Amino acid sequence: MKILDEVRNIIRVKHYSRHTESCYCDWIKHFILFHKLQSRNDLFNQPEQKIESFLTHLAVNKRVAASTQNQAMNALVFLYKQVLNQPLEQRIDAIRSTQKPHIPVVLSQDEVREIITLLEGKPQLVVKLLYGSGLRISEAIRLRVQDVDYSYKQITVRSGKGNKDRVTTISTALLPELTRHLEKVKLIHQQDLKKGHGAVSLPYALARKYPNAEKEWGWQYVFPARNLGIDPLTNITRRHHVDPSVINKAIKTVVRKLNISKKVSAHTFRHSFATHLLQRGTDIRTIQSLLGHKDLETTMIYTHVLQQGAEGVNSPLDDLAFN
Repeated sequence: MKILDEVRNIIRVKHYSRHTESCYCDWIKHFILFHKLQSRNDLFNQPEQKIESFLTHLAVNKRVAASTQNQAMNALVFLYKQVLNQPLEQRIDAIRSTQKPHIPVVLSQDEVREIITLLEGKPQLVVKLLYGSGLRISEAIRLRVQDVDYSYKQITVRSGKGNKDRVTTISTALLPELTRHLEKVKLIHQQDLKKGHGAVSLPYALARKYPNAEKEWGWQYVFPARNLGIDPLTNITRRHHVDPSVINKAIKTVVRKLNISKKVSAHTFRHSFATHLLQRGTDIRTIQSLLGHKDLETTMIYTHVLQQGAEGVNSPLDDLAFN
């Protein structure tokens, strides 16, 4: 069995996300190509030195951000500890990346309104959730019907980043629109059932524990794909969730039409959610909880966005009166 197939199998057993699977496999592949390793045995020869030189290469030659270098490190540690059963015993003293994360791009409320107004259909509803609830695009498209709580006006995000669950708010104004959307989705689900389909992939071993759950309405995706497709893990024909590229393409088209010069993606609306909550006086720790950040320091970056002018200082030119 190829080493990357082993990596994928163990990741799936541990229920890591498909994004993590793809990311780890990419870094391990880069690592193998960088050292021109020819066999499995080559991986066991001075592993710490190999990892150290690869991470140093990323920092010095590729000039990657610190978070990217950490991501590569995590992938390689997973390879050696979980796949090869080879604990890393020596210290890894790679040159650390000095590239710091950039201040996030944030839209004004007027810009958010203009973009949402021009969007249509499913992309518009997804963006309203990104901005109204602070969701990541991956969290929005993987949302299940039962994760939306109308009574408490909240959304439960299952297995978000770091494989953690959290609860976030949902706009009251969005609920009627979401209800109408789900009525249409339910009709599609009923049609799929009549054709012998209607089953979705379930997390962990729930499909074995509850054989009928995969066809139940509560487990269906809020934003299903337009067409049925073959699940690459099981070869079963299913209706997966909408692809994130559909949403991002719609956003880019509208941003271009509005001549907005900022680099806008689906994630920009999550940044805007956090920043606008801060502007309204929401406590920073509450925002940390809504976003699902592990460290408060990650959330604190939005306080820098709020400052008008660098470090919140007004230019002295503003004190001069010109006719």
